[in-house]
Amino acid sequence: MAGILDLLNSDLGKNIISGVSGSTGTDQNKTSSVLTMALPVLMKAMERNASTPEGAAGLMGALNSKHDGSILDNLGGLFGGGVDDNVKNDGSKILSHVLGNKQQGVEQVIGQKAGVDAGSVSNILKVAAPILMGVLGKQANQNNVSSQSDISGLLGGLLGGNDTANEQSFLEKILDADGDGSVIDDVAGMVLGGNKSKEGLGGLLGGLFGK
Repeated sequence: MAGILDLLNSDLGKNIISGVSGSTGTDQNKTSSVLTMALPVLMKAMERNASTPEGAAGLMGALNSKHDGSILDNLGGLFGGGVDDNVKNDGSKILSHVLGNKQQGVEQVIGQKAGVDAGSVSNILKVAAPILMGVLGKQANQNNVSSQSDISGLLGGLLGGNDTANEQSFLEKILDADGDGSVIDDVAGMVLGGNKSKEGLGGLLGGLFGK
């Protein structure tokens, strides 16, 4: 299975970056940088949450009901007249649920590296989170996900089953970020650096959409 960052290199990903950039008033390159760092972090946080039966059941419930992937079928409509407040509110709830009290620290660290303020990171992620959930929902449907091990496998596969220990360690570190900036260099090295293996984090969403 391809990983989540492949999405950003696909035609769909470019539409998402362009749409999120336009709807948040953030430079397109900076939006891309934020999403490149943030999507694996959100996936890793979901993987953590899904490691308990309750967490897995909650995530599967959300994917089976609200986040079935249909949001991906009309991105033009989503971004066309400005993103609906309902979508942003939904994104805000997703971030709060997934990241909990780590949210602010994660947004600060990503913002410092991407060269945008934490508020802009928050705005970008509020729009991106429902789209990411839609991607997961689409994958869950295609793979008939119905158990905790299924959802854990799906998330692990999207993160890249052959992750290096360094990449895993980086994701754990940023999730434990307290906003002091100490993981900034790790962010630069792991995500925006050159070690993007095809199956690892640098590999992420394209296979999903037939790339």
